[in-house]
Amino acid sequence: MKHVIADMTGAEVPGCRLAWWLTDLTPPWVADPPTLVMHHGIGASHHIFDAWLPALGLTHRILRFDMRGHGESERPDATALDMDRLADDLLAVMDAAGVRRAHLLGESIGATIALLAALRTPDRFVSLTVSNGAHVGASIESVSGWRSMIEDKGMAAWSDFMMEGRFAPDAIDQTAWRWFRDQQATACPDTVLRMLTALVGVDLLDRLPGLQPPLLILHPDRSPFVPVSVAADLAARVPRSCLHVIGGARHGLPFSQPALCSRLVADFVRAHQE
Repeated sequence: MKHVIADMTGAEVPGCRLAWWLTDLTPPWVADPPTLVMHHGIGASHHIFDAWLPALGLTHRILRFDMRGHGESERPDATALDMDRLADDLLAVMDAAGVRRAHLLGESIGATIALLAALRTPDRFVSLTVSNGAHVGASIESVSGWRSMIEDKGMAAWSDFMMEGRFAPDAIDQTAWRWFRDQQATACPDTVLRMLTALVGVDLLDRLPGLQPPLLILHPDRSPFVPVSVAADLAARVPRSCLHVIGGARHGLPFSQPALCSRLVADFVRAHQE
């Protein structure tokens, strides 16, 4: 095995620094393994992909990071925040880690950011996987009360609300459930609300037919935030796409079903190696 590279100074972006980790568990005789970049969603952190490493870590370097205001990344200042800024953050992490071209996976808002980044800079990405994400922000449901909930009741109440939408009862064990709830509550409230504002304004419809990397779509059948019809519409608009709807899952799909999701992604990226 090789090692985990973490630049302790982080990737410097406007308003803050982003913590990132490049994990290389590939055998020593694999001189130049392909890289998979993994982008988490609002309220999560890079750790939601920990259980994906057994399926992908021996064949790919794995680059993960915490979004601004999340996990071990800094809470940002008042720098303007929109989806292009968030896509720039992703590219800045890749540059800081020395990753010129990679497979890309995003979940929730990370999926929307990944779509935008692949549309803007198609030469940087070999393939794209979108998990429980949306290409039209106005299609996202059950978010109208987030602002008042966070402002009136705080992040812990918002986290409790989100857990109901992320996981069906008994979908994950109680230790994992408590960890997710507690770390979700630590996300910067101002950043969460600014990201939400940016997300609901997204509309990539006209650009999707020009998406160049092949696309895999993983979608839960019971997300209260992004209906299956949104994922089906995304698949219909992208010429080289494949949609997997996963039964019995809510919006926390990557964390609740890591073995299935990572196996599907492993098969997909191996079929699209350069």
